[in-house]
Amino acid sequence: MPSLATRVATPAPGLAVALVVAATATFLSEHYDAPVMLYALLLGMALNFVTEAPRGKAGIDFAAKGLMRIGVALLGFRIGWDQVSALGWGPVVMVVTLVAATILLSTFAARAMGFNPLFGFLSGGATAICGASAAMALSAALPPNDRKEQATLFTVIGVSALSTTAMVIYPLITRALGLDDHTAGVFIGATIHDVAQVVGAGYAISPDAGDTATIVKLLRVAMLLPVILVAGQISRRAAGAAGGERPPLLPWFVVAFVALVALNSLVTLPTALTDAGNTLSRWCLVTAIAAIGMKTRLGDLVQVGWKPVALMIGETILLAAMVLGWLTFAE
Repeated sequence: MPSLATRVATPAPGLAVALVVAATATFLSEHYDAPVMLYALLLGMALNFVTEAPRGKAGIDFAAKGLMRIGVALLGFRIGWDQVSALGWGPVVMVVTLVAATILLSTFAARAMGFNPLFGFLSGGATAICGASAAMALSAALPPNDRKEQATLFTVIGVSALSTTAMVIYPLITRALGLDDHTAGVFIGATIHDVAQVVGAGYAISPDAGDTATIVKLLRVAMLLPVILVAGQISRRAAGAAGGERPPLLPWFVVAFVALVALNSLVTLPTALTDAGNTLSRWCLVTAIAAIGMKTRLGDLVQVGWKPVALMIGETILLAAMVLGWLTFAE
């Protein structure tokens, strides 16, 4: 059995490279105002050659899988019952209904386009819930397959690019439609993929719109819990059908996620603790996506063709149209 020193030293070189990429991506994101996940992916892909060295592979694999699961578990610090109850039941019903509809329609669309339906589940969940974070959380919970990491990488790139585009365009749409600040905030919070872009677009309209958009967005983030549970059941069924050993009813990182959500709902946690948890979660996820980037060749992404791009654009437009329709009907 390897000694503790050996087990620590083996992944150290690759993990160190992934952490350097994550730190670089964070610096660029803070200074040039672009999604940190996108920087991490692009920088990681530029260092694909690192995975060819045996010394780097173990650490990169650990970052891509182990750190992803830790980061997903710590997302529970972001969700609490107070966020949901503050909205009232109208937005809650809207978010639950439209998240479910987006994921279901995306799954059927992926099947119709000749893809594995789980790609539609992954991309639809990322679009409907919270962008890159949801993509990585769902990828960790879904059953393994040969193209899972490629699908995850493509989804993260897609939602990051579309979220940034929406941050610029959607405030203009709300003005063109003459939406008041509250309604505009609900639209922004219910449609844009990533939290940072929701905040940017909402407060670009007004402080009231920004506050509303942030709360609605956090409600969408809360939908990550039931959707991860569904993904876990899909994994169990897939393992059973293949005759292999079924994974646990709930993977450890899902149990940790649920426990943190419950704790955050029942107890007022110190701000320092939740901030530390959110920061650690972010670092784990950025490092994981950097590692996934290092494991991916640019040629692999080029080979996927135009259909996945069309699917993700369609999902984004569909969600925006459904939200506008719901808000119009609700009036």
